[in-house]
Amino acid sequence: MASFTLSEVQAAFSAVVLQTKQNKFCDIVTDTRFVKKGVLFVALIGEKFDGHDFLQAAIEQGAAGVLVSRTYSEDQLHDLPVTVIYADDTLKAYQLLAKAYRRRFSIPVIAITGSNGKTTTKDFTAAVLSAKFKVLKTEANFNNEIGLPKTLLQLQATHQVAVVEMGMRGFGQIAKLAEIARPTIGIVTNVGETHMEILGSLANIAKAKAELVEHLDEASVAILNADNSFVAAMQSKVKGKCVTFGIEKPSDLRAGHIKTVHKNCTEFDCTFKGKTYSFVLPIVGRHNVYNVLAALAVGFTLGLSAIEMQKGLAGFTLTKMRFEIQQVGLYQVINDAYNASPMSMKAALETLAEVASARKIAVLGDMLELGSVSVEAHKNIGKLVADQKIDALITFGDMAAHIAQEARTAGVKLVYTCNSHAEAGKVLNEILQPDDTILFKGSRGMQMEKIIDLI
Repeated sequence: MASFTLSEVQAAFSAVVLQTKQNKFCDIVTDTRFVKKGVLFVALIGEKFDGHDFLQAAIEQGAAGVLVSRTYSEDQLHDLPVTVIYADDTLKAYQLLAKAYRRRFSIPVIAITGSNGKTTTKDFTAAVLSAKFKVLKTEANFNNEIGLPKTLLQLQATHQVAVVEMGMRGFGQIAKLAEIARPTIGIVTNVGETHMEILGSLANIAKAKAELVEHLDEASVAILNADNSFVAAMQSKVKGKCVTFGIEKPSDLRAGHIKTVHKNCTEFDCTFKGKTYSFVLPIVGRHNVYNVLAALAVGFTLGLSAIEMQKGLAGFTLTKMRFEIQQVGLYQVINDAYNASPMSMKAALETLAEVASARKIAVLGDMLELGSVSVEAHKNIGKLVADQKIDALITFGDMAAHIAQEARTAGVKLVYTCNSHAEAGKVLNEILQPDDTILFKGSRGMQMEKIIDLI
């Protein structure tokens, strides 16, 4: 728990104390579900919520103080029998509290960003390091301006390393997160078309992702994907040490002899500083080899042996809906429905083709936030469906209809366009045969996992 005295809160940001009842807080929370006796409750304001509406609930549950962005009369303060602290912007104040708290810890902090693979790379990195260290990692994908501070405020004296994920939707956001977290190691997984609608070009996406590298100091380490040209170019921005990883291009950490040994396992060799090591991953897909290479680069940087890292990988747990393979009745289902971009869609289809033992069926939804390149990107996926010899394609969504159209043109025989989850489920049940392998993938807003429940 992140304990603060009232004076420490005041030192973290330009706080105005409207009323003092308690001088110590045992934790900082923003959600009344986690309020307990002695905490400071921060009233955040979002598009669909206002934390000020929950002040009374927080007080009734034992909060010792509240951080607000509203002013109160003496009578109103009387109704709030706790310490009341004012800030013009409670979100910024929350971030500054997390920033101040993080600086109490002299431990490695690994920050991960990229267009795809952030969460899986985070999970791999935490697994690798867990063989030697007590690790704090970002829960789920809490990687934004609220989620990152929440993670940092969970640091405890027992933690020896932290692994945090950084997402972004525009310029300046990763820079702000890096300023809060002060990472000692930064990973950029790749640059792809995700957020093209907002940033307009791959060059702009790369510029936004490079903010992490630019905020690493001379004592830090940047870990960069040598096979992605936009990420490889970030080497010129590195102030400290740089470690590159890849499969195709020369790199400090390079994988080879990649093979899928069964539906849930990948083997590969990794060369680093003239020595070659063998690793086994409890997950399939060439794209996941990139993710684990970044994690291994962190492990080598922090002095772990290959044996220790393999031990850590053995305990790896995949975040749900990220190429999650399960047996559903007579069928093998691949739930990769958490999100989708052209880069991750390509990786998923290639891996489907690799792991399927019988017919390959793809159930694909729209890829969102692609802006002006959206139609072309969906058509390219349609061509890829044909190239990978997918036996049947079901699409859901207006943009995904372009995948279907292109797949038909390229010769895929069984192609169906659907306008609802229910329709897609009905078609799927009509065409399924024993031992089929079915991939479900689309952007988060498409909620493709709902179709799985209809099988």
